[in-house]
Amino acid sequence: MAQNDAVTTQDKDRGVVIKDSWLGYSLDLFTYPAHYYEALKSVYIPHGVIMDRTERLARNIMDGIGDHHIVVLCVLKGGYTFCVDLVEYIKVLSRNSNRSIPMRVDFIRLKSYCNDCSTEDMQIIGGGDLSILTGKNVLIVEAIVDTGKTMKALLNHVEKFKPKMVKVACLLVKRVTSGGGYKPDYVGFEIPNRYVVGYALDYNEYFRDLNHICLINENAKVKYQV
Repeated sequence: MAQNDAVTTQDKDRGVVIKDSWLGYSLDLFTYPAHYYEALKSVYIPHGVIMDRTERLARNIMDGIGDHHIVVLCVLKGGYTFCVDLVEYIKVLSRNSNRSIPMRVDFIRLKSYCNDCSTEDMQIIGGGDLSILTGKNVLIVEAIVDTGKTMKALLNHVEKFKPKMVKVACLLVKRVTSGGGYKPDYVGFEIPNRYVVGYALDYNEYFRDLNHICLINENAKVKYQV
């Protein structure tokens, strides 16, 4: 990303802050699956930039909670790729550091979107027995936060199991007027209120197989709507 074109500030609490005016890179500059040739508008955040930022988040997490045994709670489905990459970076840092994080990874599945609209209610439609969180240090890993309502509801649910500590790592945080002021502990990128797909983020289960984070066009919204 060219900083003058895309990025306003770089702030540890807000992550890499992307301008409202940023529309992404031309598709001609990147490779992506042929079945999406007529569905994408631009590459919003390239895969390499995502990986570099995720590596830095892993270091921040090591610095913040590197003395604790933690349970990583991955929010499916959108968070699984980010979670895998983040955990792998933490493992690499642990192997090369005097401070390491013993980790257990568990999963929970949420649903809060239909087409490109966020629904009012968070639905927990999967996940095991969360009593394993009792007395543990928990790192929730999520792909994206917009209004923050879903994450607040999840945090309230997790707190019922009386964990020792809860931190949240999120790849993307949207700037939305309806937001309740919630901010994760670790943020990759702060982005405008745009609907993005790829890197396991979907539109009605499509586009999870994109490596880059992209913007979709109107043709895609019609083709893949439910």
